[in-house]
Amino acid sequence: MRWIDKCKTSLRALFGRGQAGARLDDELQFHLERQIAENRAAGMSADEARYAALRTFGNPGLLREEARSTWSWASLEAFNRDVRYGVRTLIRTPGFSLMAILVMALCIGAATSLFTIVRSVMLRPLPFRDPDRLVMIYEHFRDARSNAGGFNFNPVAPADFADWRAQTHGFEDMAIWRYWQYNLTGAHGELPELVEARGGSWNLFPMLGVQAAYGRTFTESEDRIDGTSAMLAWSLFERRFGGDPSIVGKQIHLDGKPYTVVGVLPKNFSYPDAKGQIWVPYAEGMAPEVLKHHDYHFNHVIARLRPNVSLASALSPVEAVQYHLHLQNLHAPVAEDVASRTMTDDLAHDVKKPLTILMCAVGCMLLIGCLNVANLLVARGAARQREIAIRGALGAQRFAVIRQQLTESLLLCLTGGGVGILLSLAATTWLAAKWKDLPTAQSVHIDGAVIGFACVLVFLAALLAGLLPALSTSTKSAFTILQASSRAVGGSLARTGLRKTLLAIEIGVTVVLLIGAGLLLKSFVSLRSTELGCATDDVLTLNFSLPATKYDKPDKVNAFNESLLEHLRALPGVRGVALGSTLPGDGYGGDDIFFIKERPPVKAGAELPDALIRSADPGYFSALQIPLIEGRFFTNDDRLDQARKVIVSRALVRQYFQGEDPIGKHLHVPANDDADYEIVGVVGDTIWKVGERVMPMMYFPLLAGKATEGGALAVRTDGNPQAISIPVQKQIAALDPELPVTDVLTLPEVVGDSLSNASFSATLVLAFAGLSLLLACVGLYGVLSYLMALRRTEIGIRIALGAKREQVLRLMLGDGIKPALVGLVIGLAGSTAAVRLMQSFLYQTKALDPLVFCAVVLTLLLVAALACAVPAWRASRLEPMQALRTE
Repeated sequence: MRWIDKCKTSLRALFGRGQAGARLDDELQFHLERQIAENRAAGMSADEARYAALRTFGNPGLLREEARSTWSWASLEAFNRDVRYGVRTLIRTPGFSLMAILVMALCIGAATSLFTIVRSVMLRPLPFRDPDRLVMIYEHFRDARSNAGGFNFNPVAPADFADWRAQTHGFEDMAIWRYWQYNLTGAHGELPELVEARGGSWNLFPMLGVQAAYGRTFTESEDRIDGTSAMLAWSLFERRFGGDPSIVGKQIHLDGKPYTVVGVLPKNFSYPDAKGQIWVPYAEGMAPEVLKHHDYHFNHVIARLRPNVSLASALSPVEAVQYHLHLQNLHAPVAEDVASRTMTDDLAHDVKKPLTILMCAVGCMLLIGCLNVANLLVARGAARQREIAIRGALGAQRFAVIRQQLTESLLLCLTGGGVGILLSLAATTWLAAKWKDLPTAQSVHIDGAVIGFACVLVFLAALLAGLLPALSTSTKSAFTILQASSRAVGGSLARTGLRKTLLAIEIGVTVVLLIGAGLLLKSFVSLRSTELGCATDDVLTLNFSLPATKYDKPDKVNAFNESLLEHLRALPGVRGVALGSTLPGDGYGGDDIFFIKERPPVKAGAELPDALIRSADPGYFSALQIPLIEGRFFTNDDRLDQARKVIVSRALVRQYFQGEDPIGKHLHVPANDDADYEIVGVVGDTIWKVGERVMPMMYFPLLAGKATEGGALAVRTDGNPQAISIPVQKQIAALDPELPVTDVLTLPEVVGDSLSNASFSATLVLAFAGLSLLLACVGLYGVLSYLMALRRTEIGIRIALGAKREQVLRLMLGDGIKPALVGLVIGLAGSTAAVRLMQSFLYQTKALDPLVFCAVVLTLLLVAALACAVPAWRASRLEPMQALRTE
């Protein structure tokens, strides 16, 4: 039972250290008195007997420490003592402590906030059953054109998915979903609302392991073309229906058609994003021929791996089926291959690169903060060098001194980390709200893993900031330090060199961060100044969608569109109105292949001509001031059966009609009624999305009367476009009170909205770079102030011997500028390598942009000069007699 006795002894040593210490003191006193008594008995006097006993026993304090070191929990007691001493030491220097805590709070808080976002978006498991077995499968085109923007993950055609699921068995199951939207109205005249919808196959929710919060999910029998079932997202359930569970089983109207609400999705379900408000069965509302097409790419496929089956082996049969489909459809855009990625990677695809940049930026800022605190600790250690030397002379071991100084660094970082975590709570909420389309934004929160990450950061920062100053302080012998005069304490050249070295590294990292921020800022300015190819000033835009159930005939569609255009053009202050499917800068809008009728058929397997598709009313190009290059615009006669006309962009002519006149030639477009369209005009290029390359475009007459088109309206005014937004919406409501409008924005706002994430990322990196520059500036100021205090007597002697104050000013400025120049060289060298990794993030900006590099160099030199100016000026104004009296 010895182990029980040992445990009891250990517990008594831990919780009864006071009593144990008293017993130790009593025992030492007892033995000392016995030795004194023996010495008295040997004939010594009282004083001689006591001194002899002390010599025999040695230092009582050292004996006491040696005895305590044999007890259990000695290291805990030593740490507790170091903590108490560190707290007292830091309280005595509140200015230094507050500065260090503030620096660490900002750096650790920023790092914690970003890690919270990264964890929620990229690291936290999705709230599905066995999420690590869920993968997304896409079609993949091998041709060079498709790979121009990187490896392509192409949406899946419905017929391809059907063949994958029917002909392969490598996966446990496959499900499919698509984007959609509906005009939501109620049965009792509620306000209309355009809601984002998703169409999912009946097996999607069971495969994900998602159960309805109320009601149920879809059944197989409901997943049909004429389906009338719907599920509500939790946000719509609470916002529009007041969270009333009785909505299950009742009807709502989508595009004027009654749907029965069969269930409500749980609150934590937001796949693929939080915009989806309603789910319907996948096949609902789709034409039968669409489901049979292998070249209509608009779907997303999820597959679940079987247990103990690798992705490669499960994907191999799908690849074989897809290649077979490609061979069967050589004259259609059917991909040769498939590609996969995890659901987590798929959701984080658009934010992965910006998050990587921001994490690198905040990592640099944290390193700079640690170097800054290390610099402060070096200066503080210089002032405490005599104290540390005396402790060493009294028997303190070097490890104990280092441990005690590391404890002080840990206390600073712990306090700063605690404040930083509190700051990160607000910062994380702000980041999640400001970052547009952030996946799983509603689940972003600080949890145990984030706290653990912050704790690791705190300990790493404490080690990085405290170890080097602690080692440098404890290297010199006590004799050497105690021999030094009071004015030389803490002022060795070696210590000055260490501070300069730390500062040079700090400035070097700052330069890297500044150059990265400058490149991103210039790239964003280039994005923001991109010309759309049309009029952008004083243009109001909005979107609407004509429901096919209500506008079921081309005549009805045309009647609404022409009436709307007529009323809007009659409004005061309106200079032009454009109505089409997708406006410039407002996104993809769909594309399709085509064949030039006057040319031989495209060879099997060759790259198929492809272009974005748009519809436009006769006044579309004039209203948006898109120039006519050749031919004519659409007219009112290009309608219904006479609408077999097409206008093409200059990019299409340049790519497919080199050296030819396209006017009068015909494009055969299989997906557009499989008809031939005569080219009647060529117009200037417009940007479909800012930051993307110009793509060929085909414009078809809006007056063809298709209900699915005609939803993007642009009104050009002669004044403030926002002033006309209400009259425009009233005109739409007068024509159809149940037709909702969305995205009422000016055209510059549309562009700004598409660039919001790029702007946000560039702003954050610039903010981090600015804070880092401020820290470097403070460090430079501190180093030069320290040098001035160190050389105060020398400067006084120089001035007394006739040195001019201008010479002293130059001398001190040179001492401050030297580490800045060294750091600048280090930073430029590091930036040359680092910024090449950023090339894919930049738009019309070179990685080694000379303008950005020169701007950073000039900015840093200016800031360094300003930081050095005050201490150098004070040194040059020093009075010699005052300086020499302090000697």
